[in-house]
Amino acid sequence: MKIILPGGAGRLGRILVRAFTREGHECVILTRDPARLAAELERAGLAGAARAVGWDGRAPGPWCGELEGADAVINLAGRSVDCRYTERNLAQMLASRVESTRAIGAAIAAARHPPRTWLNASTATIYAHAAPGDAPRDEAGGPLGGAEPGVPALWARSVEIAREWERALFAADTPRTRRVALRSAMVMGAERGGVFDAFASLCRLGLGRHGDGAQHVSWIHEHDFVAAIRFLLARDDLDGAVNLAAPGPLPNRDFVAAIHAALGRRAALPLPAWLLEIGAWLRRTETELLLKSRRVVPARLRAAGFCFRHPDWPAAARELVARWRARPASHQP
Repeated sequence: MKIILPGGAGRLGRILVRAFTREGHECVILTRDPARLAAELERAGLAGAARAVGWDGRAPGPWCGELEGADAVINLAGRSVDCRYTERNLAQMLASRVESTRAIGAAIAAARHPPRTWLNASTATIYAHAAPGDAPRDEAGGPLGGAEPGVPALWARSVEIAREWERALFAADTPRTRRVALRSAMVMGAERGGVFDAFASLCRLGLGRHGDGAQHVSWIHEHDFVAAIRFLLARDDLDGAVNLAAPGPLPNRDFVAAIHAALGRRAALPLPAWLLEIGAWLRRTETELLLKSRRVVPARLRAAGFCFRHPDWPAAARELVARWRARPASHQP
């Protein structure tokens, strides 16, 4: 296949590019810095199977020609959410997602031979905060978030961004192209600098649950993330919103305890919410990433017959810790 990956220079894009090129597919990565990415692909030995093409992430341009006859577009473009939710950063988060999605939609609409499939990143954060006792959030009945009693008002802004992101996808006039919104949970990989690296580093320091630890953590192993993308590319009968999350979300306290067990540690110092707020301010990020309760389940994937290789967090944590320990601190995916 020929697969176009806007925003594919990021962590998730690189995971997919490595997997797809091993399978013999051609990957075209749309990036704002094609020269630097081309050099990185050359160093990684991927120059023959992956190409870097420039775009601004805002409007159609010469890159649109790459979509002619392509098999699929997987849009991963968007400013990182690992930042303070200032008005400027929130505006950039929104614009980078909506503008890139609209540009891709316009390019597909204008193509004579458009891709048959368009997978567009979204987020499990779109669902409402799951209080203890709340039902898991699936695609059919999971309530979407917004202004919620007892939930910080700032968290509603990230939900608003997610909603606008999906609206831009489904508003596109692309009748010959199937569209899927990837409501992805946190993707757990063993590379340094990723989300699992952050959790494992805290646990290695002897730090335990976050806040009261009752909030649910939704996650998906990187192997299952790739497999789910591959599954969605092959299944022409699946469109609309699809949750990319392991079937076993669990409370934060249990999530963190499993990492401690995999590391061979027992005692852990809890991190109260007030201390997390200080740490988030120092790191220029937000506590929503740790304290929002995401109890998301992959109902549509499972109903369609997708089988998870890593459905259980304790086993997944052991596998990830083993690879995480084996990789040098300077490793980059």
